[in-house]
Amino acid sequence: MTKKVALFWPGDARDKPNELALPSIEEATAQMERALSKLGRTPYRVGPPGGYLSKPHHAIEALGPIDDPMIGVCVHWFYAPHTCDGVVGKDNPLLLASNFSGKWPGLVGLLNTGASLEMLNRPFSRLWTESSDWTTDKQFMERLDAWCSSGRIAYGNDEVSYHAPVTEAASALAKTVAKQIEKRRILVLMLGDTSMGMINGYFGPRLLNLHGFTEHKVDQAWILDRGKRITQKRIDDAFGFVKDKGVTFHWKEEAPGGSVSNNHDFDESATKEQLRDYLAVLDMITEFKADCLGWQYQLGLIPLRPPSDFAEGLFNSKCRPESNGDTIATATEADQGNVVPMEMMKRLLVAKGLHQAVMFHDVRWGAKHPQDPSRFLWVLLNSGSCGAYAFNHDPDSLKGTHTYRQPSLYFPTPGGTFAGESLPGKMTWARAYIRDGVLWMDIGRGEVVKLDEQTRESWWRGTTREWPFMAADMGISQETLMAHYLSNHVAVAYGDIFGEMVALSQELGFKVRILGKK
Repeated sequence: MTKKVALFWPGDARDKPNELALPSIEEATAQMERALSKLGRTPYRVGPPGGYLSKPHHAIEALGPIDDPMIGVCVHWFYAPHTCDGVVGKDNPLLLASNFSGKWPGLVGLLNTGASLEMLNRPFSRLWTESSDWTTDKQFMERLDAWCSSGRIAYGNDEVSYHAPVTEAASALAKTVAKQIEKRRILVLMLGDTSMGMINGYFGPRLLNLHGFTEHKVDQAWILDRGKRITQKRIDDAFGFVKDKGVTFHWKEEAPGGSVSNNHDFDESATKEQLRDYLAVLDMITEFKADCLGWQYQLGLIPLRPPSDFAEGLFNSKCRPESNGDTIATATEADQGNVVPMEMMKRLLVAKGLHQAVMFHDVRWGAKHPQDPSRFLWVLLNSGSCGAYAFNHDPDSLKGTHTYRQPSLYFPTPGGTFAGESLPGKMTWARAYIRDGVLWMDIGRGEVVKLDEQTRESWWRGTTREWPFMAADMGISQETLMAHYLSNHVAVAYGDIFGEMVALSQELGFKVRILGKK
């Protein structure tokens, strides 16, 4: 490989996140430059004025002409096209490198962009470090040296397999669910496409229809139009319902995470507007007899409607206004890689006599268990599409649910989250993704863990305190997830349906990959 290495900053499309992350990315870039120089390489920076590749054309214009090895410095959330669009069709070595921090979700951006590159068949490598001085992290430096020499980094795959034993009972239950799907194909109502650069989360009918799913797309403008016709009585009844069922409203309160946020505009009327959108979407689900939902929201509706998170949390709860006694599996950001396993897991839970709620989360950050360093725990939290069952294990209650104003820096229209602390218990997790042009399903088992209050608050406030929190042992090491996982999202269900999910995925034609310790 050439001695020259190009460094670039994949960015958010929004100016404010890029601005806030500037000190962090400057520091990380300086760290990477020192590390490369120590290995005898000559780093140089590329990009538009201001540094960030914050639009697809930035990536095309800045990265397209480069034949040298390239490193994307990942320290905050950024959009996959701001890397992918400039490197597809090329084969020069590409590395995504992140500081392992919960404050800015750089590792989340790395995982999303990595999955998108994989979907596009663009080879790349990953690298991360928790060290304050990257050059003192021996493993990091060895891996960086290997990439500089060969253009790739090899990772251990001891926790990756392609087969798991399945009991006869699990297989029989999966066959029963598969036959139900054969009789009536699963319909996903899609409110827009995936948002915020998550191109890896859209499969489309060509792939969905091979596995018992299909989609019906509805423009998000319908929410604005139909919302006008939702009666005030329905909104007031829904508002009374969520209050009576135990939601705690934090109207006009200071942000719990200490973030710079203007919360004076978060009041009852903001929540009622969120319920207006919930009811408008519920009517569309009823009209089209949809089984599950993908909701884009960001970024198009941000200046026009309140955040969709409170509504998404309700849909993922059995206890909700105008409920038919069922959850409606809902994927935020219209991520089909989550809504597909969520609907499959929901049906397996029902068939097995377990509660059907399936949670949607970001893989945000992680650390060793404070009382058991042999266990690595992941902080799973997304802005609000985790159902209330995680917070109370009571299908008929919304107690334990808190709604805080979504940070005003990113969400100018006031509206609340659907947050709480997830209770401990055994769980199964899954994720669908595209590799080599076909759909795969990752499946694992683990445990939601109860942390001591000091650790919980430290981890929660170190990420985003306004969002639902889950501390999870996913049954794999930190390295396995960072090196092999192909998403920034994960679907989580309480209970052991691991064998059933493996069998159902195979019945529906998915290629299956198992992530778990032998």
